[in-house]
Amino acid sequence: MDATLPRHVAIIMDGNGRWAERRGLARHAGHREGIPVVRMCVEECLRRGIGALTLFAFSSENWRRPAAEVSNLMTLFVDALEREVPELHANGVRLAVIGDRHALSVRLQSRVAEAERHTAANGALRLQIALSYGGRWDVVQAARKLAAEVAAGSLPAASIDEARFGAALALGGLPDPDLFVRTGGERRISNFLLWNLAYTELWFTDTLWPDFDVAAFEAALAFFAGRDRRYGLTAAQQGGAASA
Repeated sequence: MDATLPRHVAIIMDGNGRWAERRGLARHAGHREGIPVVRMCVEECLRRGIGALTLFAFSSENWRRPAAEVSNLMTLFVDALEREVPELHANGVRLAVIGDRHALSVRLQSRVAEAERHTAANGALRLQIALSYGGRWDVVQAARKLAAEVAAGSLPAASIDEARFGAALALGGLPDPDLFVRTGGERRISNFLLWNLAYTELWFTDTLWPDFDVAAFEAALAFFAGRDRRYGLTAAQQGGAASA
């Protein structure tokens, strides 16, 4: 794989509601308009050989939005799963949903589980949809999981290190994102993948999600390609490691 490309891209798809409001439309129209952009990002990752894509679709805090908007979003998720999964499967995409599933309707939980089973053997791209997800929730559920293993006597507390903890997180088994993209103009990570973004390159754009196109995706990749990723090393150390 091209070393100038990220192995894993994480995106906060922000600005759908504002896109719709500026056009005098209901907010859910903006979310619907954003679905083809998701498809474009999947296609670009497949075309370029990027192995993982994680999209923030609905946060744990988004449950506090107006009930009608939340209901429309949940219906949209169900419809999108039914419509998009066959094509994802045909293109070798493995789908996973990360987040607190207990907060989802039984119908949506069933659709998610079915989509995950259907695509489980695919290996061209790992696509994670963060749904009812929060970074602090993720850390807490990982801590609880490991604490239960310690209490059961199956895990010595002293053996818990960064690798063991990272494996217990929602993205366990995947490389941490190399590139984070946020559309919509905000400059914050909004409780997204708090552990996993420790050394991620952060790229922000004012472009609203429904307007995010191939050129914008390429601009984010160009930004990443120009970064000098040292992971705490000096430039001299990094050069020595590269030549070793």
